[in-house]
Amino acid sequence: MSVREPIAVVGLDCRFPGARDAQEYWALLMDGRDGTGHVPEERWDAERYHLAAPSAPDTAHDSRPPGRSNTVRGGFLHDPDAFDPAFFGIAPREAAAMDPQQRLLLQCSWRAIEDAAMAPQDLAGTATGVFVGVMANEWAFLALGDYDRITARHGSGNGYFMGANRVSYHLDLKGPSLAVDTACSSSLVAVHLAMNSLRWGECDHALVAGTNLIMTPAINIFYTQAGLSAPDGRCKPFSAAADGIGRAEGVAVLVLRRLSDALADRQPVYAVLKETGSNQDGRSNGITAPNRWAQEQLIESVWQRAGITADDIGFIEAHGTGTLLGDFIEAQALGRLTSGRGGGSVALGSVKSNFGHAEGAAGIAGLIKAVLALHHRTVPPSRYAQDENPRLDLPGQRLNLLRSPLRLGSGTVHAAVSSFGMGGSNAHAVLASAPRTTHRTRPGAPGVFTVSARGADRLRANLLAQADALARRPGDQLAQLCWTSNRVKSRLPHRVAVAAADLPTLVAGLREAAQRVDERGPAGTGRRAAPSVAFAFTGQGAQDPRTTASWYRSCPAYARHLDAMDQLLTPHTGRSVRDLLLDDDPELQRPGLLQPALFAVGYAMAATLAEAGIRPAYVIGHSIGEFAAACVAGALDPADAARLVARRGQLMETLPDDGGMLAVALDAAEAEPLLAGRQRLGLAAANGPRRTVISGDRGELAALTAELTERKVAARPLAVSHAFHSPLMVPVVEEFRRACADAADRRPNLPVFSTVYGRELADEETLDADYWAAQITAPVRFAEAALALLATDVTHVVEIGPAAVLTPLLSRLRTEAGSPVSLHTAHPGERAPGHRPQQLFGELWCAGLTPGWDVLYPESDRLPRRLPPYLFDDSFRAWRSGAAPTRPEPSAPPVPPGADSAVPPLTDRGEPCPPTPAGDEPDPLAALARLLVCRVGGHDPDLVHDDTRLHEDLGFDSIQAVELKARIEHELPRLGTLPVEELLESMRTVGDLVRYLHSRGLAGTAVTLTAEGTAR
Repeated sequence: MSVREPIAVVGLDCRFPGARDAQEYWALLMDGRDGTGHVPEERWDAERYHLAAPSAPDTAHDSRPPGRSNTVRGGFLHDPDAFDPAFFGIAPREAAAMDPQQRLLLQCSWRAIEDAAMAPQDLAGTATGVFVGVMANEWAFLALGDYDRITARHGSGNGYFMGANRVSYHLDLKGPSLAVDTACSSSLVAVHLAMNSLRWGECDHALVAGTNLIMTPAINIFYTQAGLSAPDGRCKPFSAAADGIGRAEGVAVLVLRRLSDALADRQPVYAVLKETGSNQDGRSNGITAPNRWAQEQLIESVWQRAGITADDIGFIEAHGTGTLLGDFIEAQALGRLTSGRGGGSVALGSVKSNFGHAEGAAGIAGLIKAVLALHHRTVPPSRYAQDENPRLDLPGQRLNLLRSPLRLGSGTVHAAVSSFGMGGSNAHAVLASAPRTTHRTRPGAPGVFTVSARGADRLRANLLAQADALARRPGDQLAQLCWTSNRVKSRLPHRVAVAAADLPTLVAGLREAAQRVDERGPAGTGRRAAPSVAFAFTGQGAQDPRTTASWYRSCPAYARHLDAMDQLLTPHTGRSVRDLLLDDDPELQRPGLLQPALFAVGYAMAATLAEAGIRPAYVIGHSIGEFAAACVAGALDPADAARLVARRGQLMETLPDDGGMLAVALDAAEAEPLLAGRQRLGLAAANGPRRTVISGDRGELAALTAELTERKVAARPLAVSHAFHSPLMVPVVEEFRRACADAADRRPNLPVFSTVYGRELADEETLDADYWAAQITAPVRFAEAALALLATDVTHVVEIGPAAVLTPLLSRLRTEAGSPVSLHTAHPGERAPGHRPQQLFGELWCAGLTPGWDVLYPESDRLPRRLPPYLFDDSFRAWRSGAAPTRPEPSAPPVPPGADSAVPPLTDRGEPCPPTPAGDEPDPLAALARLLVCRVGGHDPDLVHDDTRLHEDLGFDSIQAVELKARIEHELPRLGTLPVEELLESMRTVGDLVRYLHSRGLAGTAVTLTAEGTAR
């Protein structure tokens, strides 16, 4: 890697006054709106600390009354204390002790990574750096001022360093992690450090952030006393009306990568950072005063290293605080470099005119403005440009305050951004527009769009947000947008998947899904326990060429696997079964072609699922379906299987076509006596209750049908060419046995439920020549084999084949065995849509499986596209007011005696467990344990149950474990001192904790909860 390699801005998220996200931020800038407002009531009593404007100007510093601010306005965030602690596994009490800047950084970082078309989980464990610019720490003043209320959580909840460390910890990022405080230039200096870290190879991704919250009037008072504060709380950079600083809040995160890496991954790029730099004013006319020569030297050196001159600069985002001295010095420093520029003037602006000086986040606020301007190829106007300060002589410096948006031309455009710190630490950056890239799209290509959330309420909100955004996207991006959602939006437990072949259908499906979440809860909920999957392969009678055509057109991996099997089959069949399937050729009804075709379809579907990581724990096959099942189980080589199924079909095709098959509404035990004396009939299949098939001579079948009709037993002839699994097949058995003799005889590597034996194959049994020969005439004992399968730990059965034949049979058997979820590769309705594979993958994912989505998309459609980032739950609030610094922090709600024991635990499907049977007394020890857990973490008791994980779900860490230990020892002194190591090992779930307490000899101990929720 080169030390001068450009760095790509691939993702971003921000919150600034008047803008909740980057889209609203851009709209605020383009509209030239004012984001300032009155000091919110929860901050402090602004009127109490307000210095009324004097009747005549008074500039004497010492005559200003102390403890007063000259303004009641500023740029404030809406609801900066809103947070989603459960999303990050943080206990409510811990969240309440955290500086809100840490909370904002966590959520903003997550959203910025998603904006980069990446899943935050994919960065876990990687050398991703976190660089946070921050200068305000007023939360510590408020939270740590009351010594009696300081807890262990306040240590980790405060401090500049924890802003970066929180992000690294909760996202499991292993690169450099540091907070940067150089006053107002902090966040742009953080960008400079991140660029160097990327170039040196310390990290491959970098999150660069800036944050600022105004929680007390302290800095306002300081600015007033220093003569730096604008009375109206607004910055008016380079304006004749400039009269000081208006303070502002903000939080923003950029995701940076080396440009070569971003382009290699075809990642969307907002803009490119070409060069950054930082220096110090040194000794000037005061430590808080700017130094023109230092600014000029820094800007010139960064431009030189970036390989540009003033002629290349399209616009400059200045520091622009709106102080007379600061504006003058900055204009002079820039003018020395731009005044000799050829052509027109350079556009000049400062985002501080829109909402104020965001201090620690000021540099990144200006940088994001420049990034978005390059991305949109438009520079927003500058507020107060109509009242430009003539003393600055901006036209003479070839600088131009924009009164209206400036459209940037084509080709590469450069921008520059400055940020200067009060103590003299300066930073500057040069950016360029992103390189043009062209990607092919496929109109009409289907996809499956995935949306996941931590809870059902968030699922609905995120579904609607995605639907609204997709409604504005080009239709030919459908598959790429779907692939991106699979990559970014598929890791959380509450899930919805919508398959579609066009964007309007997808948008409608997402909105319908949101409505279903409202009415019935989420459409799919991930299971905590790993699903156990069985593949069930259909046999003859399941033929439906439409399904294969759908899979072949819309799933590249399936097409590849079907092509490969077709090549193995063609030497034996003499014709391409693939072509016959796709053309829906009537010739397929011949057994010599139909059986190989059914095998090819089943094999290709299973291979596609296996390539996507969906592998079965068990297999079962119905008749010809056993050959594909044997291949998946490793008992039969695919080449051998292709030869054998082709030979099997050919041999059966040589037999007379005087046979048939009859489905009768009788159990197998009831049907078998009817075959006595009928030598040319046999029991062909026992598929379930009142689902039996008899096969054989047509004449004898006709006589049997008449007898059944007289007995009022339903009987239905099947559309088949021969009497399969009947005595009429005996003439081909020995020849087929000889054909099987050359096939490798291997033991299956996973359990096979044989429909010849009606049970699981024993350890010593293999699918040898005798087995395959016997299979031709033996009845298909599907019901017995399926019942044995359902008695295992299987949670999902995927029917593999061109039509859903076994799924209804399995549904009838569930009353006698387990209740796994049934899924199938064929479309459930009459019409086979062009995106059944996408539907199936969505169903698999909603069922808790994790498919490899790439198999659904060709390379051209595996292109990242930006999607709206996650919408967090904002119901949590925790704030400390500058007017009331000792306000109690939120804690757990009061817990009525025994309330916890009345809360039903949830199953691994997220559903309430059945109520405790009458006569079963609730466990008071369990109630106490849950109560103490809730008090330690501040959790709602209604959300805590035996299956709740203390670390992942409740955010327990070592500090909370120690507190829980102390509470347990206090409430249950009989226990004595609990060994910390034992307790930590027993804290996987709340239920584990209860079992541990019982194991300490408390079983049967009487524990009574008092009205205060303590034990006695």
